[in-house]
Amino acid sequence: MAKLSDLVAYCDRRTRRAAFKDAPGACNGLQVANNGRVTRIGAAVDAGLAPFERAVAAGVDFLIVHHGMYWDMPRPLTGPAYARVATLVRGNCALYSNHLPLDGHPTIGNNALLARQLGLKRHRPFLIRDGEAIGCTAKSSLTRAALRRKLESLYPRVVAIECGSATPREIAFCSGAGNSAIPELAPAGVDTLVTGELREEFFNRAQEEQLNLYCCGHYATEVHAVQALAAELAKKFKLPWEFIATGNPL
Repeated sequence: MAKLSDLVAYCDRRTRRAAFKDAPGACNGLQVANNGRVTRIGAAVDAGLAPFERAVAAGVDFLIVHHGMYWDMPRPLTGPAYARVATLVRGNCALYSNHLPLDGHPTIGNNALLARQLGLKRHRPFLIRDGEAIGCTAKSSLTRAALRRKLESLYPRVVAIECGSATPREIAFCSGAGNSAIPELAPAGVDTLVTGELREEFFNRAQEEQLNLYCCGHYATEVHAVQALAAELAKKFKLPWEFIATGNPL
């Protein structure tokens, strides 16, 4: 058993939560408290009724999510909004949300872990927002074809748009939605991006600007950091942990 306040403080420090200016609705940090004690840690990508119910059923009383509950709050606590909060409170399950800090972290962030999955090492920051890097790049000796094969072995659905170099020297990583990353590629001297999802318009832009774009799924590219933080937290506080999967195909 551990104190909720100790786990929250560790997560805040480890992710440098306060250093990131996130979207107002992200509300990074502890979003729902419990009775102050933690016996089992959970990790999930999204806040939602289904992952909350699964977490409570598994005995989780501290759930880490990447996408929290408050993007469009405040709203009346009725209907689905009430059901979400009621499930957590009745199950004594605290909710901790961490968005951009868990994308950009140099060791346990989604983007650093995406690079590591491919056998690559984080080289330099990418997508700087308010002085903090959200994405990263990695030097690579992979051919474009080898990169695609590796991604297809790791992710159930990969959309590959290959209009750039056949042997990219450097790859950029932006987990989740990569729309804001596209304008940053040319200034960074990179023509290859691994991301989660993109708007339809970027197919034409890839042709015009000679880019390699690999979309591996918003959810699928953001399972990594919450698991890494939960595993680290569990080891430090000697608690069990588990990943609450939802099978989100998007």
